[in-house]
Amino acid sequence: MEHHPVNPLPRGAVDSDVDLRVDGRARRAHDPAILGVIAVGGALGATARYLISLGWPTPAGGFPVNTFVINIVGCGLIGILMVLVTDVFTQQRLVRPFLGTGVLGGFTTFSTYAVDIEKLVTGGHAGTGLLYLAATVVGALLAVRCTVSATRALITWRTR
Repeated sequence: MEHHPVNPLPRGAVDSDVDLRVDGRARRAHDPAILGVIAVGGALGATARYLISLGWPTPAGGFPVNTFVINIVGCGLIGILMVLVTDVFTQQRLVRPFLGTGVLGGFTTFSTYAVDIEKLVTGGHAGTGLLYLAATVVGALLAVRCTVSATRALITWRTR
């Protein structure tokens, strides 16, 4: 299957979380199994994020390193996951909702990122807020790109 150099999904792939037709059959929009694994995964991911934030608090006015690292690591893991579910584990219908939407969706926190920026700017730390804003966007995109490329290279190397 041919891949677009920037898009982590194979050409012609559909998003199984959105497409209501799979293998020509209509799929229920609210599949209880999918909703269940998303809920359990989300609880696990959010709990992990919360525990990290307790153990690694951000001082007032400081760069939110904990949220920054959580979001960069989470985006990198999403890059790995997307390659694996589109190229390797294509028949595992609950892996992506559990790990991607659930665990990693609960683990990453772009809402906290937005609140952190607002607090930094209104607290007189606009420079730190702008640095955090830019570094997170660049870091998240680089994390996804690097992990997608590395995972694809590893899969190609292992299948030779």
